[in-house]
Amino acid sequence: MLPFKLIYDDRYDLHLGAHVFPSQKYRLVRDRLLADGIAAPEDILAPQPAADEDVLRVHSQDYVRKLSTGSLSREEILRLEVPYSKKLVEACWLAAGGSILAGRCALADGWAANLGGGFHHACRDHGEGFCVIHDVAIAIRRLQYERLIERAMIVDTDVHQGNGTAEIFGGDGDVFTLSIHQEHNYPYPKPPSTIDVDLPDGVGDTDYLAILERNLHRAFREFSPQLLFYVAGADPYRDDLLGGLALTIPGLAQRDALVFDYARRYGVPAASVLAGGYARRLDDTVMIHVGTILAMRDAAGQKAPAGGPAAR
Repeated sequence: MLPFKLIYDDRYDLHLGAHVFPSQKYRLVRDRLLADGIAAPEDILAPQPAADEDVLRVHSQDYVRKLSTGSLSREEILRLEVPYSKKLVEACWLAAGGSILAGRCALADGWAANLGGGFHHACRDHGEGFCVIHDVAIAIRRLQYERLIERAMIVDTDVHQGNGTAEIFGGDGDVFTLSIHQEHNYPYPKPPSTIDVDLPDGVGDTDYLAILERNLHRAFREFSPQLLFYVAGADPYRDDLLGGLALTIPGLAQRDALVFDYARRYGVPAASVLAGGYARRLDDTVMIHVGTILAMRDAAGQKAPAGGPAAR
């Protein structure tokens, strides 16, 4: 058994077939965790869909109405880059509910992971780049509304900058956003995060990890979150179809361990979401996402330093 909860629903899989976005990865990650004995069935919780009022704390009323009634324009659907359907809306509301539940579980237990979500390109009034609604933003706003937290940090290591995250939380002093991503890649333009780390093409493990640690150190010095959401993209992988960085699978595991080590050292509950991953071999994407769960398991088994920042 894991010392934390996983959040998953079979309806996360949109059954898109040969689409570049491999939505079957959610099911395959769950299956691999169970088959390898990393997780037990009792570790997995099923989410409830986010309520419309939760979604409306982040997204415009007009956009939510269009999603709910199937009245998006052709251009708006093309911008999503996934086919619109009622099942798509159901899956996205479920993923947002999953991130809300992951946040709750992390606050209760220290750690939690949504085996979905990370839709960081969704903006207030539109979706884009396979992202329909911003599950992490919805989770943070719900937890703030309930006064379970005031301050949150998002650490985003997807190869693509989280433009929706930056837009939604721009100017909000209670949410700190750190995005480390490939500079010469989607999206264009890139609205400013609290910290943006624009990496040149081809950065590999050693340089990436040093740059990430330097910026994590800065982020935790400048801000004291009560909850960390980790957007753990698999697409900085060197064999990713939509990325141009050069991290190896062991390097990505070190990346995850580094993020979770900072959460542990500073005593901050951490919830992770999967985000992107488009490797030539789907099994590589699955392995990278499973590695994030293993890194969280290892971090959860360690204690925060006595008298260190966690005591604040």
